[in-house]
Amino acid sequence: MSSKILIIGACGQIGTELTTKLREIHGVDNVVASDINTRNLELVNAGPFVILDAKNFNAIKDCCISHKIDTIYLMAALLSATGEKYPMEAWDLNMNSLFHVLNLAKTKQIKKIFWPSSIAVFGPTTPREHTPQHTICEPTTVYGITKQVGERWCEYYYNKYDVDVRSIRYPGIISHKALPGGGTTDYAVEIYHEAIKKGKYESFLSEKTHLPMMFMDDAIKATIDIMSVPSKDLTIRSSYNLSAISFTPEDIANSIKAEIPHFTITYKPDFRQEIADSWPSSIDDSVARKDWNWSHDFNLERMTSEMLTNLNKKYKP
Repeated sequence: MSSKILIIGACGQIGTELTTKLREIHGVDNVVASDINTRNLELVNAGPFVILDAKNFNAIKDCCISHKIDTIYLMAALLSATGEKYPMEAWDLNMNSLFHVLNLAKTKQIKKIFWPSSIAVFGPTTPREHTPQHTICEPTTVYGITKQVGERWCEYYYNKYDVDVRSIRYPGIISHKALPGGGTTDYAVEIYHEAIKKGKYESFLSEKTHLPMMFMDDAIKATIDIMSVPSKDLTIRSSYNLSAISFTPEDIANSIKAEIPHFTITYKPDFRQEIADSWPSSIDDSVARKDWNWSHDFNLERMTSEMLTNLNKKYKP
């Protein structure tokens, strides 16, 4: 019997593609998408959809009851760059939405939760190379603070109330289907769009800024994989390190030039540079690879080919 799944924040960058994949696996009627906005008409019209404010506990509870939900993927959040502009709103959304679903699971109204963390939990005092699973976490952004605190609450609810909550620390996510959502790693999505549309791009990060990244297909695979693992096999109940590839804006530009020789890039770092400089350049995800056999499929060259092929279809049909 398939789970009845609720995705909160389904219209976001990851939520959009996660919804589609989960419906392929569990059936369209078993996956309820929800968001506070309805701009993504393709997703809204593709299956069950509820207008839902992630900050409204009673609305989430009522939705779970009416749709007989047993599993929640909480994807709603204000990301790093947007969170710096609206810190109190980021705290309110990111923390209260998590407490709402944790408390639903505490009272056994739902059975399982996925909640994403991020490399934003790390900070300038964290080892930058091969950042280990257990290390110093002193984030410098509101987004990072909410994710660090959220990790601690997830582990607390697991230990104290036997709440089956699972989490991974996403690196920068790159996708051709959804537009950027206000994150510091968004340059790595924007650059492909601009390469197709204009043949040039001005990066808001410097050319040597080395950050962990991941193609969306791998991020979705990791999310579904961790939710499929028997509970007893998971040793981390805060959030798992997750890694695929690491590169700089210069690296990604060179990979684009291999397919679009006339492409040019310039660099004009803004406030997001300071955020990026506080994050790791590479991640040690050996615990995830050991506990639930995590492995990634996309390297930089394959990702660039996939991005340009699909965006060409969008902009030059």
